[in-house]
Amino acid sequence: MHVIARYCLLALILLLPGSLVAKTNWQQLSPDEQRVLKRFSTRWDALPEAQQKKLRKGAQRWQKMSPRQRERARQRMKRWQQLSPEQQQRVRQRYQRFRNLSPREQEELRAKRRWFNSLPAAKREALRQRWKNMSPQQRRQQLQYQREMSPQQRRERKARMRDNSRPPQHYPSPQRNGGKSRKPRK
Repeated sequence: MHVIARYCLLALILLLPGSLVAKTNWQQLSPDEQRVLKRFSTRWDALPEAQQKKLRKGAQRWQKMSPRQRERARQRMKRWQQLSPEQQQRVRQRYQRFRNLSPREQEELRAKRRWFNSLPAAKREALRQRWKNMSPQQRRQQLQYQREMSPQQRRERKARMRDNSRPPQHYPSPQRNGGKSRKPRK
């Protein structure tokens, strides 16, 4: 259990930018920090200042987490460790693409994720299967159509997602529309 906690802490630390404190030796750390960072004790003084700062920030964040938050972090770290290096690289790339989106686009994706997670498990699986069964061309067309939606269509879709009253409407792909792509309404 402690090993998982340490790996979770390490993952949190590596994802956190910025700095909180200047380089310090091991004895200057608080007892709580030493407990959380125990696996780094033998090499702490040799670590670069930037890494020490990230580790201390992560330790402080870990200490502020509730037991439930810590358990979720442990579970996430366990799932991360079970991924192949290729899968981990894909996750990193997706995360970087997300970070490069505008705040509005990030919030739209978060809203879509909340909507998806609010669906019953059977419905989520049916949607996953439908996506998997699409050809790469059909997927591109679907995504392109969504990008070309008018502001009114986006507002209506967002309202449906917020209400959770029904899933986002499936808009016909150009393939089903006689090969013509739909133009956004004005």
